[in-house]
Amino acid sequence: MIIPVDKSATWIITSLHPIYYQTNITKGYRMIKINFEKMGGLVPAIIQDYETNEVLMLAFMDEKTLQLTLETGKTWFFSRTRNRYWMKGEQSGNIQEVMEVRTDCDTDSVLLKVKQHGGAACHTGNRSCFYIKREGDQWVEHSNPLFNPDEVYKK
Repeated sequence: MIIPVDKSATWIITSLHPIYYQTNITKGYRMIKINFEKMGGLVPAIIQDYETNEVLMLAFMDEKTLQLTLETGKTWFFSRTRNRYWMKGEQSGNIQEVMEVRTDCDTDSVLLKVKQHGGAACHTGNRSCFYIKREGDQWVEHSNPLFNPDEVYKK
């Protein structure tokens, strides 16, 4: 996947609108290629709240899910445990609207800044997947679920 970037940018910033690609390529912007090969076709995707910068979750993307994310404006991932593609919120309704996409200096991970709809990003019902905190010599759960996962993910 090739993403255009401003010549002076430290962080790589993309627009979700296809016009950005066509317009800016002709203005001399250099091209960036996301390195999916480094981790066997996947890159870590850090999901961050667009307004508060709170880290909501970490998932994995391949080239297809990144393309789906850019095309739809909603987050898509590859599940390593279920070996399938999934859109965040497809079962819970807690979708993520993508506001900004970045990659790091090695182009082997992506950062998606999102508007979290429905409050909870975590499948446990918590706003963030990072609700377990190291305190002294132990891990302490600071769980405050916004929904009951047993009711939402009936199997």
